[in-house]
Amino acid sequence: MKIYVAGHRGMVGGAILRRLQARKEAGEDLELITRSSAELDLTNQAAVRDFMQAEQPDQVILAAAKVGGIIANNSYPAQFIYENLMIECNVIHQAFDAGVRKLLQLGSSCIYPKMADQPMREDALLTGTLEPTNEPYAIAKIAGIKLCESYNRQHGTDYRSVMPTNLYGPGDNFHPENSHVLPALIRRFHEAVENGTEEVVIWGTGTPMREFLHVDDMAEASLFVMDLDNDTYQRETEPMLSHINVGSGTDVTIRELAETVARVCGFEGTLSFDTTKPDGTPRKLMDVSRLERLGWKSSVELEAGIAETYAWFKAQGLDNLRAK
Repeated sequence: MKIYVAGHRGMVGGAILRRLQARKEAGEDLELITRSSAELDLTNQAAVRDFMQAEQPDQVILAAAKVGGIIANNSYPAQFIYENLMIECNVIHQAFDAGVRKLLQLGSSCIYPKMADQPMREDALLTGTLEPTNEPYAIAKIAGIKLCESYNRQHGTDYRSVMPTNLYGPGDNFHPENSHVLPALIRRFHEAVENGTEEVVIWGTGTPMREFLHVDDMAEASLFVMDLDNDTYQRETEPMLSHINVGSGTDVTIRELAETVARVCGFEGTLSFDTTKPDGTPRKLMDVSRLERLGWKSSVELEAGIAETYAWFKAQGLDNLRAK
């Protein structure tokens, strides 16, 4: 089995690759294909075509994407929609053209409307207005789902999509401006402890609720969905509503999250909230009943996962992470 993992240097792609490598070491007959962005520009149609035709993979896992937090999405909307659309179009179409019958595309929970009923079910897709701060990224991810479904309808392929909640873990982006909330908090509290800072200011009111999933859980769920036999997969999905939510099924307020990260990092100062900054979506909790019916449930508890991630962060050394 020849499997191409697109985005293997990212947090999720790296976790998926580690699991596949473990399977290979355990005796599975796998050939794992990877390319860095320097080796293969996934926004370049001709380059992706040549790669797919040369390698002829049996399966493709599309974990490559341009991602970022609120600041990045607000600052670079054109890049977010263009690069993600190009990556999806090139990888999915060129995979099909090379005869790939099975593909898994990873999306995001931001595909759902800003005011979607909670928890968000798969059938909430395209039922309302998106969150403005990340609408370009969300549009691209919705297009990825519809690309997979359309190729399945027209060509009989088996292209599947999984939509993760907020992910975190080893390999995350800890950039002070372009990271997501959890790694940003880890870095901020770590620096506060290192510098003896007595107060840490958090964006927004602290009241929005968010769900978090450890990246190792996401990797396990992705391969679980990829490995499902077609009859089982189709029993729980519909041809044009085929994506599957992946999450923990529980959420916390941003205040509770900040307090947990502070505790893990050993910060004993004061937390305050800058209410002039945007909160984003009021609540984002995934309905994961479809995935649970298929037989998978998350296992990493939030505080334990944060502690593991913080240990990884410290092991890298802040100097090694400053430019990332």
